[in-house]
Amino acid sequence: MEQKNGSSFTGFFLLGFSDRPQLELVLFVVLLIFYLFTLLGNTTIIALAQLDPNLQTPMYFFLSNLSFLDLCYTTSSVPQFLVHLRTTDKSISFGGCVAQLFISLGLGCTECILLGVMAFDRYAAICKPLQYTVIMHPRLCALMASVSWFIGFGNSLLQTVLIFLLPLCGRNKIDHFVCEIPALLKLACVDTTVNESELFFASVIILLIPVALIIFSYGQIVRAVLRIKSSAGQRKAFGTCGSHITVVSLFYGTAIYAYLQPSNNYSQDQVKFVSLFYAIVTPTVNPVIYTLRNKDVTGAMKKVLCRGQDSR
Repeated sequence: MEQKNGSSFTGFFLLGFSDRPQLELVLFVVLLIFYLFTLLGNTTIIALAQLDPNLQTPMYFFLSNLSFLDLCYTTSSVPQFLVHLRTTDKSISFGGCVAQLFISLGLGCTECILLGVMAFDRYAAICKPLQYTVIMHPRLCALMASVSWFIGFGNSLLQTVLIFLLPLCGRNKIDHFVCEIPALLKLACVDTTVNESELFFASVIILLIPVALIIFSYGQIVRAVLRIKSSAGQRKAFGTCGSHITVVSLFYGTAIYAYLQPSNNYSQDQVKFVSLFYAIVTPTVNPVIYTLRNKDVTGAMKKVLCRGQDSR
């Protein structure tokens, strides 16, 4: 895979964890199990939201969007990584790397924004219960979801174009298991300060603005809940938000760690493990969190299972 001119490649090598061959088999087994549970859990959430009329509300509309995002996000990188863990050929074509970066980054950015939108939905449900159905009209829900996807993939398109405009000067070994911007920046043979600054600025917008919306929404929610005199009412109100807060903490914690720290603050191995966490662990546990803490979802699951048994 030699470079014949200043800017063309036939492909890249994803080094992954090839320097730790004893770890690769363990990773393969663990990731395969997590991936299968990700497929099962998120597909179940999407199916239940479509099959049960009680779940056809704004909250579950956004939740099924989130589950679809998690399914696609994990599938954009994990199957390929599983293959690389069991073979010596760890190559990826130039076009494949571009597509993987664009899709995974677009899905990740969309999820950032969508989690902020879901916080607004919880704010409207608890702080404006009488106007909730008017505020969260199906058309508005569809519009907010569409805007989340548009902004997420618009930013991804911009970042993908900017990174692949950089001259790579024959370097084609990516010290990562996936095509990701920080790892690709290290291949450039020119000063990348401007690119790093632009990436940091974009990350601040995509990550911190939704976080600010989430903090504001939950600040208002806490004030509204504390005014409820019934302790049972308080528990119910906090219960409807607990799952979302847990998911937000997992997703934003790892994303902020990966994108908003100076690159010299952590080793590349740390970056890989953090990327593994939000690529496979978070999408796996999200359905579990929402299912275990949500009586509507568990109830819908029981009804679907009972219906299936009755049909036999």
